[in-house]
Amino acid sequence: MVNQNLTATEIGFTHEDFAALLDKYDYHFSPGDIVPGTVFSIEPRGALIDIGAKTAAYIPIQEMSINRVDSPEEVLQSNETREFFILTDENEDGQLTLSIRRIEYMRAWERVRQLQAEDATVRSGVFATNRGGALVRIEGLRGFIPGSHISTRKPKEELVGEELPLKFLEVDEERNRLVLSHRRALVERKMNRLEVGEVVIGTVRGIKPYGAFIDIGGVSGLLHISEISHEHIDTPHSVFNVNDEVKVMIIDLDAERGRISLSTKQLEPEPGDMIKNRDLVYDKAEEMAAKYREQLLAKQQGATATPAAPTDADGIAEEDIPSAMEIEEEIPAATGEEISAVAEEVPAEIETEEEISAVAEEVPAKTETEEEISAVAEEVPAVAETEEQIPAAIEE
Repeated sequence: MVNQNLTATEIGFTHEDFAALLDKYDYHFSPGDIVPGTVFSIEPRGALIDIGAKTAAYIPIQEMSINRVDSPEEVLQSNETREFFILTDENEDGQLTLSIRRIEYMRAWERVRQLQAEDATVRSGVFATNRGGALVRIEGLRGFIPGSHISTRKPKEELVGEELPLKFLEVDEERNRLVLSHRRALVERKMNRLEVGEVVIGTVRGIKPYGAFIDIGGVSGLLHISEISHEHIDTPHSVFNVNDEVKVMIIDLDAERGRISLSTKQLEPEPGDMIKNRDLVYDKAEEMAAKYREQLLAKQQGATATPAAPTDADGIAEEDIPSAMEIEEEIPAATGEEISAVAEEVPAEIETEEEISAVAEEVPAKTETEEEISAVAEEVPAVAETEEQIPAAIEE
């Protein structure tokens, strides 16, 4: 029979030793940790999860997905094992609160940052509009398209349910900003089919003191007043009317800024022909464009040639060799300085999306869209910064 009176020394393992051993091998969970867990009980508005803690952890239904969830069974199954984010520390009952949504949230931001770095075009359906623009979801995150970056003739309200190609303007997790551009995606796609020096037929969609906006295959280009004719023009209204069909040549394509610059001046056989004999300009357009391309190519080759000091044997004077600066100056002004020079003339509020597509420079999202986004910031957070904000930010 076993002796019931064994001492602690004879056993060699005291209650204090046992408590110390439990403490040594006990798991310590902290908010922010990602741990594996097994679902062992699904409740109407949440689920109990075994993560190896003393008490079963709990995940509420609003923390089960970055998207709206009506029933826990849409996300979890009994005995399923997966990763969970520890959202809060133990409550008074020793229970931890978990989240799946936080994991999806972090990975979604990582993914959109990657897509932005790749300059990818994404597609997403508009699920709501407001006074500033339209709302979409990218990787589960709520994104905002400013009105100035929606390139369609439809009223914004009719865009709900429509899928749009989009480019990223701003991805800023810290500032809670996910801003996209429909216009830039369209212009880039169209630009891939266009070339500098190409003659295209377009329609005048708008006329401003600084130039005319020409629709060419669904995107707009700016025919700056300085690129209409070699002769001085007081106003583009004296040459064009809205809905006029025109032949223009592309002199600059800037996909990053979503800008197309056009010219009829470079198509004039003689200075002033756009004013005196427009039909002649259109008849000779291809011929003049071919000469323009040849001149442009020759200048580019001269600009990229390795500079070398001329020798007497060469018989070439240094001043006869065109410099890169001279070449830039000879390239049509609307591709560079003149467009910048008229930036201040452009009205703060552009009336049509055609004007937006071509005028001035594409301003980075932090400046161009700052006022629009600030005006609707409370309505359109991409995601939330605090636990309390997250459900409202993600759910409709």
